[in-house]
Amino acid sequence: MSFISGFAAAAAVVALSGQTAPPQERAETLSRVTACRAIADSAARLNCYDAAVGALDAAERQGEVVVMDRAQVGEARRQLFGFEMPALPRLFGAAAEGVPEIDSIETTLQSATQVADSRWVFRLADGGVWRQIDSEPFRYRPRAGDAVRVRKASLGSFLMTVGDSRAVRVRRQ
Repeated sequence: MSFISGFAAAAAVVALSGQTAPPQERAETLSRVTACRAIADSAARLNCYDAAVGALDAAERQGEVVVMDRAQVGEARRQLFGFEMPALPRLFGAAAEGVPEIDSIETTLQSATQVADSRWVFRLADGGVWRQIDSEPFRYRPRAGDAVRVRKASLGSFLMTVGDSRAVRVRRQ
C-alpha cells in the first residue's frame, strides 16, 4: 500500500506531544483513553486505562489509527510536497503546530526521461516523480546524481532547478 493511499484508506489521528485535537474530531479509541481521567475511583480508572490503551494499541497495530510525532509529521510533509490532499485538511494542518511549513525540497536526480512532447519526467532520489508542464525547451542535459531543488511558485505551481539549469515549471505525479 502506498504512503498516500494508506492515509486515505485509514481513519487517521495525529497525536503530538502536548497537543490534542478537538473531541469531535478524535478517533473513538483515543477518546476512550482520555475519558478515563474522569473516573474518581483509582482501581476503576486503572481498569479503564488498561482497556482503552489496549484497544488503542490494537487499532494502531491494525492500521485503523495512525499516531505520529512532530518529526514524523515533518518527514511526511516532505514526502508529500507537491501533492494536494483536500480530503485530509487537518492531517498536517493545525494539529501540526511547531512543524515548519515546507516551501522547497532539495534532493538528487535519480533519472530523467524526455517524453514524446519534448517535455521531461524527473525521478528523484526521494521517490518523487515530477513532470515538466511548461512548453519552454529544457536545454540542460540532466544526469543521475545532479542536485535538484523544487520550490513553491505562484498560484500553486512548482519550479524545479536541476544542476545549473534554468527553472522549469513542474507538477508532481
